Amino acid sequence: MKFLHISDIHLGCTRYQLSESPRDFFDAWIDVLRKYAIGEKVDFVIMAGDFFHKRNVPPETMNYAFAGLSLLKDEGIPVVAIEGNHDQKHNDSEFSWLRSLANWNLLYLLEPKNINGKMTYQPWDSEDGKGGFVDIGAARIFGSDWYGASANWAIPMLTEAMKENRRTGAFHILLLHTDVEGHQTHPIPALSIANLKELKSVTDYVALGHTHKSYEIDNWAFNPGSLEITSIDDYRETRGAWLVEVGENNEVKARHITDYRQRSFQRLSFDVSGYASAAEITEGVLEKVKFEARTAEDNQPQPIIEITLRGHLGFPNSLLELAKIREEAQKMTNALHVRIKNHSAPVEYAVAADLEEDASREKLERRVIEDLIVRDNRYKLRAEEMAEAVIGAKRMVLSDEEPEKIVDFIALKIVESRESRVES
Repeated sequence: MKFLHISDIHLGCTRYQLSESPRDFFDAWIDVLRKYAIGEKVDFVIMAGDFFHKRNVPPETMNYAFAGLSLLKDEGIPVVAIEGNHDQKHNDSEFSWLRSLANWNLLYLLEPKNINGKMTYQPWDSEDGKGGFVDIGAARIFGSDWYGASANWAIPMLTEAMKENRRTGAFHILLLHTDVEGHQTHPIPALSIANLKELKSVTDYVALGHTHKSYEIDNWAFNPGSLEITSIDDYRETRGAWLVEVGENNEVKARHITDYRQRSFQRLSFDVSGYASAAEITEGVLEKVKFEARTAEDNQPQPIIEITLRGHLGFPNSLLELAKIREEAQKMTNALHVRIKNHSAPVEYAVAADLEEDASREKLERRVIEDLIVRDNRYKLRAEEMAEAVIGAKRMVLSDEEPEKIVDFIALKIVESRESRVES
């Protein structure tokens, strides 16, 4: 048995408001399908959440989805999917575009049910286009919902529900969209390794999604990473797809795939400290671009280049020649887009001044918040934990978490803070 495990396709994502971006995400996905689903003659494809970038899907994006899924259907390759945080249905509606795709027989959308407070699985019903698990050959594949910060709470119930629906001799797969402890890139509380491993008693393969970088745990739980970059902060992460072969005794041989069409990204940094004029900075930045920036290659997507100005500026920001830098850099590289980020600041307003140049957006955001908190003597000794609470709450809001869950998260952080102060 052979299958392809992908996640976080994010069809419809528009980076930097570029009209080419939605096509980038389709091109990456369709190239993977042609090379590693059809080309490798897999038995099925699993998609572990965030197929779409948003719940409200534009017509162009739906066309892309229909084209790729129809391609697989024509080849006789079934697709199994779950919802992620980006494309989950609204709480007050039973309808979503993923459910429509299931109703059109283009994929299996697997969802457990909650009956009288108990999580239950029901087999796929082809007439209703609904179900919690489906059998494809030797595999029994289970779905799950997006649990967000409640993943640790949900795992024992998932484990029990799967235990009641195992099939003798089958290869059991669970699709799960969540961060995992030690691998997360979001501050929202992640699923602990201990809780994740509870699933070992009922699964042979856990197909993870949500985190945009690749990793595996015990040759049993696998996260492929996103197919394309949704944010330039991810450009250094290894991402792609898992091509998985299962032997007669259910042994797993997984190969991580990265060879497919992707747009390249590059991040450059320039320290403006010590320069007396805007012209000198422009000259210095363009010199750096000349020797370090990537240039467009034939038959390859044009690169996207981000140039960040850092350090302490000795004159007003308004004098910087940002438009000239962008235009000249684009001419020199033939890049699709050159993005200029001015993170420089007068010395008296500097925050995160000693942070390394290539720090991620996540790290920079955390440091800026910590520096601002430290300025208030009431909270300076708790800056780290308060920053974690602020960022965590922000991420939950951006993930459309329910207000009650956000309040519970903040309350949990307050309790943890009080307990740590008592202990100290």
